[in-house]
Amino acid sequence: MRYSTLFLFTALAGEYRVRLRASTMGGMQLYSVIVTRDAEMKEKLSPAHFNQPMVKGAPVVLTFCADFRRFSKWCEQRNAVPGYDNLMSFMNASMDTLLVAQTFCTLAEEAGLGICYLGTTTYNPQMIIDTLQLPKLVFPITTITVGYPDGTPAQVDRLPLEAAVHQEVYHDYTPEDIDRLYEYKESLPENKQFIEENKKETLAQVFTDVRYTKKDNELMSENLLKVLRQQGF
Repeated sequence: MRYSTLFLFTALAGEYRVRLRASTMGGMQLYSVIVTRDAEMKEKLSPAHFNQPMVKGAPVVLTFCADFRRFSKWCEQRNAVPGYDNLMSFMNASMDTLLVAQTFCTLAEEAGLGICYLGTTTYNPQMIIDTLQLPKLVFPITTITVGYPDGTPAQVDRLPLEAAVHQEVYHDYTPEDIDRLYEYKESLPENKQFIEENKKETLAQVFTDVRYTKKDNELMSENLLKVLRQQGF
C-alpha cells in the first residue's frame, strides 16, 4: 500500500496513532513541525538552505522546531510560572525535536518515501524564523525534504560499528585505531575524487579546510547564539 506524504505525517501526528510516540523529555513534547507544500513558501525557504535543489524540488518540506512556547503558555494558563528561557530548556527541546524527526524518517522510509536531512537549518536560523513566522521560544532545528524517489541511490558510507560503540567506558582511539576505522572511507573512489578536486593531501583536509572550516563554524556559532537569545532562550 502506497501512502501519501500527507497521510504518513498525519499518521505520525496522531489521527491514526492517537499520540506522537517518539520519546520526549518529561512527557512535555517540546517540538512543532511546520509542513511546507506551497511552491512560493518553498521559494522563500530556499535561500536559507543555500538554494539546495531539494528544497524546491521535493513535494514536502518539513521544518522541525524546538518549541517551549506551547508548554509555557499551558503553564501560564494553569497558574504555573514557566522558567524555560535558558540554555538547558533549549537543549531539552532540541533533543525532543531530533527524536521526533528521526522517528518520522524511519516511518517515511518504511513507507517507501525518500528523505533528505538538511544540515543548513541552524546555519541561517533567522531567515527560517522570519519566513515561517516563528515566535519566541520556538527555534528551527532540522529540515527534512520528503517525496517518492526517482530511483534507489547507493547508500553513503558509514564507519564500522566498533568506531562508535564503547564497552563500559570510553576507550580513546590509538593511531592504529584511526587508520583501521577510516581505511574504507578513505579508499572510496568518490572520496579520492574529493581530495583531487579540492587540491588537498588527505580527505580530512577536505573537511577542515573546505567544507567545515574553523572560521565558518565560529561565525555560525556566534550567529546561532545571537538568534537563540532573540528567540528567548
